[in-house]
Amino acid sequence: MYKRKTLFLTAFGLFSLFFGAGNLLIPPLLGYNAGDQWFWVTIGFIITAVAIPIIGIMAHAKLQGTMYDFGKNVSPWFSSIYCIIIYVISVAIPSPRTASATHEIAIYPAFGTDPFWTSLVYFALVLVFVLNRSKILNIIGKFLTPLIVIMLLLVIVIGLYNSSLANPATFDTPIVSGILEGYQTFDAIGAIVVGAFIIVSLKFKTIDIEAYEAKKSLIRKAGLIAGLGLFVIYSGLISVGAYYGTEISVDTSLDNDIQRANLLRSISISALGTFGNTVLSVLISLACFTTAVGIVAGTSDYFRSLFSSSNKVYIITAIIACIAGVGVGQLDFYSIIVIAYPVLLFIYPITIVLIILNVLPQRSATPLVFKAVVIVTFIFSIPDVIGVIERLKHLKDNFMFIPLAKHSLGWILPALLVFVLINIFQKSKPHSSS
Repeated sequence: MYKRKTLFLTAFGLFSLFFGAGNLLIPPLLGYNAGDQWFWVTIGFIITAVAIPIIGIMAHAKLQGTMYDFGKNVSPWFSSIYCIIIYVISVAIPSPRTASATHEIAIYPAFGTDPFWTSLVYFALVLVFVLNRSKILNIIGKFLTPLIVIMLLLVIVIGLYNSSLANPATFDTPIVSGILEGYQTFDAIGAIVVGAFIIVSLKFKTIDIEAYEAKKSLIRKAGLIAGLGLFVIYSGLISVGAYYGTEISVDTSLDNDIQRANLLRSISISALGTFGNTVLSVLISLACFTTAVGIVAGTSDYFRSLFSSSNKVYIITAIIACIAGVGVGQLDFYSIIVIAYPVLLFIYPITIVLIILNVLPQRSATPLVFKAVVIVTFIFSIPDVIGVIERLKHLKDNFMFIPLAKHSLGWILPALLVFVLINIFQKSKPHSSS
């Protein structure tokens, strides 16, 4: 059986690997715009940024394999393509985004340096950590996560203590706005990438049912603890953003990323004085760095598994991922968000249904259910993607008959309906043949 120390180190490591640039920057501005409706925005945000990711960790606890296992019930070729797409997306978008956020918020204001040098040093350090992967979970869980959590709680508690009433909401449908903003954290994708990394990191000496159950219990409990931490921090950051709405002026003519950074900086300085700017810089750097390490290590683990567990493949993949990070890291945070959003509207729904299907009992999630639900989700996600591509926006009007399509959630009801119908069909087959 595992020790309690191992449980908390794993939970802290999970929290830190999840908590990156978007996780820190998105909630305060979301709360600011939600105003007095911040509670409903929080509910929506928690669904896609906490609940689904933690269910993903539960699925990993059950499968105890690689990301490939998430999609193999659809088909082997689908799972292979899905894995490659997810890892390429992870290396090309959220990983460089962490370097971009670190540069814009922590490095450039203090030193005025070029983003190339920030990215170069940043990913050189990421590579050092990834190549010493046996120590990653211990270092992140024991040292980095407690520091991140303490600084976050300081900003939240002092910020709420000094705040006043919230402004009226600017959202028409706060809960839907929260759900869609939760996409931007990449946490559902992070769950299957980081979860696979955790599985590999937790090596048990014996492969038997007792070891499997112990590992399953450890991962589940660690996931719940990490999820509770994310819930507390997200709720706190959203509420601080909402209640500080009357204290701080946000220039809405600026890009969203600059608004997010300026708001978070203003909250930190208001809560902690001039020291708050230093706290924010360190906080951003640590939160981003741990996420980048998890993404690069998880990607390297996957490609190593494709080539007979070759350490050479692991090293080459890590180097390529870090070079890609330096290259894409030259873009500003907003540009990366613009690239990411259409991709997320396409891949996120498929990821969500794979996560949910993998935690359900096998009798309710048969290979036929997997195939049908994923295909329907893919088809009904296409209008959502079309709706955010400038040249194709006008075409989305043709799909407004789909329930929830106007909220970019048109895939939900069709996927649910197909899931129910196929389960009814499969359960009725033995009866009809008798």
